[in-house]
Amino acid sequence: MTLFTIKQIVFIGFLIITFSTFFFTTFKIYRFFKLTKPYPIKDFGKRFLVLFKVAFGQTTILRKPVVGFMHALVFWGFMVILFGSIEVVFDGILGSERFFAFLGPVYNIIIGLGDFFAYIIFFCIIAFLIRRIIIKVNRFEGEEMKAKSHRDANISLLLILTLMISLFFTNIFYIVLNPNNYSGVFPISKYLAPLFDGISYDTAYFLHELNWWLHILLIFFFANYLPYSKHFHVFMSLPNVFLSRLEPLGKLDTMESVLREVKIMLNPNAVIENSIEPASRFGVKDVTDASWKNYLDALTCTQCGRCTAVCPANLTGKKLSPRKIFIDYRSRMKELGTLIIKNGKDFTDNKSLIRDYISEEEIWACTTCNACAKECPVNINHPTLIIDLRRYLVMEESKAPTLINNMFSNIENNGAPWQYSAEDRLLWTEDLNKSQTN
Repeated sequence: MTLFTIKQIVFIGFLIITFSTFFFTTFKIYRFFKLTKPYPIKDFGKRFLVLFKVAFGQTTILRKPVVGFMHALVFWGFMVILFGSIEVVFDGILGSERFFAFLGPVYNIIIGLGDFFAYIIFFCIIAFLIRRIIIKVNRFEGEEMKAKSHRDANISLLLILTLMISLFFTNIFYIVLNPNNYSGVFPISKYLAPLFDGISYDTAYFLHELNWWLHILLIFFFANYLPYSKHFHVFMSLPNVFLSRLEPLGKLDTMESVLREVKIMLNPNAVIENSIEPASRFGVKDVTDASWKNYLDALTCTQCGRCTAVCPANLTGKKLSPRKIFIDYRSRMKELGTLIIKNGKDFTDNKSLIRDYISEEEIWACTTCNACAKECPVNINHPTLIIDLRRYLVMEESKAPTLINNMFSNIENNGAPWQYSAEDRLLWTEDLNKSQTN
């Protein structure tokens, strides 16, 4: 009697390849994170509330009642089906069948929901493919949405579709093989199983094994495809929502090194904390100047276009697309990060995120209205990165649009953004008394 069957050995081999490849990819991404600046994390209690509300509750995405609800069903369905996927891994390693069946009623509920959601997700994905390929929803288009982006989205949706087909056929042929003695509850598959009663046991067994292997191998492949896809948010959305910015929308982050200098200037005798190190660079010129949270945002971006669809600058024909900002960040990090890891931390390719990827025109088109951040289903805060890009231009290169430069000059010369001195600031009120007299 052998310790492992051929099926187990083959399965364990695929599992090792899957985890090894995934570890290699995630380690590379981890090294990219190491190239970025710190981002402080606190208020864990509030973060869990945001996680349950936005991520598990899907509150932001449900603002679109029809499509949002369909997407929420897909998310909730995957959360349930994940249990079955873990069970398949145990079955593959141990050579068991329905490993978690000992959970009894709890198992029946989870497996029953999984069977139900498999069909729901199937029809939702069909609808999503129709919207992308036939209807061509406007917010899926844009300068930044290359043919590769559309192909990636379609491939991911087709993979999910095939996953669901293999899952419910696995359930159907499991019932066919065990008509009176199967574990779990299958509220939909049990009504489809009788359609295959006429086939032989060997054929049913073959079809069950075919779909079982197809399902798990697709999961293994999908897990390693996701980090290179826009659908990486399948893994990254929960952590990104948990780590999302908790400050009110519109509140700008303070540059502590600058604040320290201002305090010293206003009160040279004040006791100032010395732990704040001088900034090596003001603002963000390239991806390595930004925080690791900005890179996490870029990896999490679903490219759904909800941000760009509500951006007033984009809607009025300006070049800014909030979605493009983070697509460009991710592309630039992939390019520069790879070169730095290969050639050392001081390597430069004489390119930068500003200008080579994101133009000054895009940066200054932002009105900081925060509509993009409010609509993002994974809590990306676009204006914080845009503001940091502006800070670099202003504080390092003294570059800003003419009207803003005029305002800076007025503040420097007059102590206010207007072109009048403090003594002349109220001269406009003299005519008010005359008009009231008349």
